[in-house]
Amino acid sequence: MTEKSMRQRMLDGELYIADEEVTRDYLRAQDLTHRINALPAAEVATRRELLTELLGGLGAQTDLRTPVRFDYGYQTFIGARTFVNFGLVCLDVARVTIGDDVQIASNVQLLTAWHPVEPEARRAKWEAASPITIGDNVWLGGGVIVCPGVTIGANTVVGAGAVVVKDLPANVVAVGNPARVIREI
Repeated sequence: MTEKSMRQRMLDGELYIADEEVTRDYLRAQDLTHRINALPAAEVATRRELLTELLGGLGAQTDLRTPVRFDYGYQTFIGARTFVNFGLVCLDVARVTIGDDVQIASNVQLLTAWHPVEPEARRAKWEAASPITIGDNVWLGGGVIVCPGVTIGANTVVGAGAVVVKDLPANVVAVGNPARVIREI
């Protein structure tokens, strides 16, 4: 049996340390992200071309306003007719799945990465990630933070500034830190 590469450990959601291969993937994403963010607003076709090269999937009629930031890009899949406003930070060390018709307000953070609690493992630079899934027709208000491993159900609204640390069901409104359901839709 062969030992897994650090990249494969990362993709499998296991603890890993960023090596040359992982760093190469990261630098590729940073170069593409820089090019995307530097484009004039009118360069819609070129922006879409670069986003398609960067991301794992990009649905039809989806609009991402710049600036945007991704760790790796290829771990992010965005559905059709989704709108992402300025300032998205997507730490896509693990897979990030964003459904169709999603509305993401400005300065939202989707954070899949996490670090061990044990000081020695952290000092040694071990890290891991857990996937994030955003269902169809979700609205994330301005400044929402979605933490590792969270799933947000379809049609759910998350109020501005909320910190989502655990799964939210479909068809609810959630607010606060930590986010809590305040009503059904």
